[in-house]
Amino acid sequence: MKTDVDTVDGMDTVEAALQKMDHVETKTLIVDKRDENDAYGIVMFSDIARKVLAKDRPPARVNIYEVMTKPVISVEPDMDIRYCARLFDRLHLSRAPVISQGKVLGVVSFSDMVVKGIRKR
Repeated sequence: MKTDVDTVDGMDTVEAALQKMDHVETKTLIVDKRDENDAYGIVMFSDIARKVLAKDRPPARVNIYEVMTKPVISVEPDMDIRYCARLFDRLHLSRAPVISQGKVLGVVSFSDMVVKGIRKR
């Protein structure tokens, strides 16, 4: 799991969100909840590539909420890695936030599971 997570507001433009990013190796942006009863969202760079870049849309005029997935499918920090991998496979996910008690702890990806999960066995 990567604990360095960039969060954005759904009303941010794609351009502003990319400029605000703190972590160089980020491939995923977590979209903050609007309030405590809301759900988190997620935007992956592949979403931006397909929905903004490939369609020649100006990033300064596209809001994050237009390209995000919400509600996001998340995993618990204590989920067995085998079940997490099965969930990813069945739902065709490449990464998901790790959420505990309503807070994002990080983002886990298939590559994290393979590199770190199998090595620990």
